[in-house]
Amino acid sequence: MKRICFLVDSIFSFGGVQRVTSVIAKELARDYNVTIVTFDPPQTKDTSMYRLEEADLNYRFFAYPRISRLKQNCCRLYSAVYRKLRLQSRWASDLYALSSFPSELRNALAEELRQGKYDVIVGVHAPLAARLATLRRQLPGVRLLGWSHNSFEALFGKSSLYIGPEIKRHYVYQFRKLDKVVLLCQHDVATYRQYDPAFTPLYIYNPLTLTPGQCSDGSSRRFLAVGRFSHQHKGFDLLIKAFSLFAAEDSEWQLDIVGEGEEEQLYRTLIKTSHLEDRVHIHPFTNDIQAYYSQAQVYVLSSRWEGFGLVLVEAMSHGLPVVSSNLPTSLEILGDFGLYFENGHVESLARQLQEATRIDWPAKSREAIAIAHRFDVDGIIGQWKSIIGQ
Repeated sequence: MKRICFLVDSIFSFGGVQRVTSVIAKELARDYNVTIVTFDPPQTKDTSMYRLEEADLNYRFFAYPRISRLKQNCCRLYSAVYRKLRLQSRWASDLYALSSFPSELRNALAEELRQGKYDVIVGVHAPLAARLATLRRQLPGVRLLGWSHNSFEALFGKSSLYIGPEIKRHYVYQFRKLDKVVLLCQHDVATYRQYDPAFTPLYIYNPLTLTPGQCSDGSSRRFLAVGRFSHQHKGFDLLIKAFSLFAAEDSEWQLDIVGEGEEEQLYRTLIKTSHLEDRVHIHPFTNDIQAYYSQAQVYVLSSRWEGFGLVLVEAMSHGLPVVSSNLPTSLEILGDFGLYFENGHVESLARQLQEATRIDWPAKSREAIAIAHRFDVDGIIGQWKSIIGQ
């Protein structure tokens, strides 16, 4: 039986990446020996999250050793020069890979991964995938895969909050050392290929990660948005402002936002200053998110960027029509089904909220359920097995 490892920043915390990784790992555990190596502290282990206890999974907890201040400063110096000068050569990238991931850290992680005697290791998220690539020589005979959960633009765009354009070339050089890199949509495959024709990633859509609850009956007059309250990402600030414009013309519809994170106070302040306390409701993360989908009438994705809009599939599986920012991944998932607004444009979103109240809801609901079926986990896990091998 092949031994598979998922190398993750975290698995025992709230987030879409954690949820998708859990679902894929659980499904693969039916046919493979699967281990999750995580940087979570051991005391955070909670296999009730994402129903991890349903599968025979192994867990290992890893922490990097400390390195000397002198070594840190030397490494930071070259890293700063690389970013400042935006060096483009392969040798400069390889030096940056070493400076940004010092030998003490590389060796410790390589030793941890060697102990598992894995046949396949999947680096989850772009930064861990790039670090895994630096261990290529230290893990001979192991199939190394990267799995990026953010879009090309989110990672490398001018306004990126993650990596930034100055080291875009570095990441692509490192990705090319891996046996395969998995992206989340066709658009990103095309974008990477356009940037570097020598880089040949593939895409595998994320599957529906929950068992749908009762389908909505379309009568609640409630918009729903779900996601982590992280800086700018989900665009809930835009949504609240747009709903304020919408509410000036409508006295019945309400908005539920489900999630947690550092921007919660910002959202509550926007709600208060817009005098929407009776119409916009913030709810904490719950393992029973199906109840919110079942009670909603229209789902709203206000994100400024997405690697893959998993919540879109979840919402459609409950029969919900969708209003979405015109992100490439949304266009790819929804096609002509979605009601799109211009990304980041409050007035455009407000107009589409109004349009959503006038649609042929029963017809849209049936179409939503049909689209959601395309993301059944059985077909998607077959794609993962094809790159892992039997």
